Amino acid sequence: MAVNYKTCQVGEVSLFYREAGRNDAPAILLLHGFPSSSHMFRDLIPKLAGSYRVIAPDLPGFGQTVAPERGVFPYTFDALAEVIGGFVDALGLRRFAIYVFDYGAPVGYRLAMARPDRIAAIISQNGNAYLEGFSDEWGPWEAYWREPTKENREACRESLSAAVIENWQYRTGTNPERLSPDGYLLDIALMSRPGAEEIQLDLILDYRSNLDRYPEFQAYFQQHQPPLLAVWGRHDPAFIPAGAEAYKRDLPDAEVHLLDTGHFALETHAEEIAGFIRTFLGRHL
Repeated sequence: MAVNYKTCQVGEVSLFYREAGRNDAPAILLLHGFPSSSHMFRDLIPKLAGSYRVIAPDLPGFGQTVAPERGVFPYTFDALAEVIGGFVDALGLRRFAIYVFDYGAPVGYRLAMARPDRIAAIISQNGNAYLEGFSDEWGPWEAYWREPTKENREACRESLSAAVIENWQYRTGTNPERLSPDGYLLDIALMSRPGAEEIQLDLILDYRSNLDRYPEFQAYFQQHQPPLLAVWGRHDPAFIPAGAEAYKRDLPDAEVHLLDTGHFALETHAEEIAGFIRTFLGRHL
């Protein structure tokens, strides 16, 4: 199934996205995380497009999406969710599943709260919504949230370095023989663009707003009971398996699978994850 590469104008944002599958097929919206783009779904999209309309945008500040510079466009999670909301409206998506990963989770859950009638199902792949899901390796970010000083901002810059992206985010807990360099090399290249680091540091600071919204996300789960599949890399250094299991507290029928890999589970386990998704969505879409 061929993948098409398109753009959609949402306000001042020219949103780049990948799309495959029939227009009349059940839709799945794939929302990527930090520091990646829709490129992270390159192996998954063809595995789902035979049965579904698969749509994967690049969030503002990431990938090939073109958005105004910081100071003109607010690089916050509320703003990212507003753009994605405009995007699904522009595409006429009335009912769809969402796949949320990392930063894509707080964006997707804001979207779900704003449009609960449109969300048919949720797939969370290392996409957190519970405090239990945090590891103990968030020290510099937490310090920046508590005291947004210049010094604490600079301390977070290491999170954007090539070494941390490759070794901490991609390689931790992953079988190196199954890990292609394509993902982390592209992320590193895109992070080196002028102005990219300052945008990312703004988003790191605003990430504290997601924790404040967790009770709202959980209230949405409790009230609307969306079918949920959590399929996580169990060796993720940022979001630990307890975050996947926590969904069952609000969604007793949630399905949880832990894979023997790290944060970017699709880099090594796209086939396995696609299988879980096909079975799950076969019951709910």
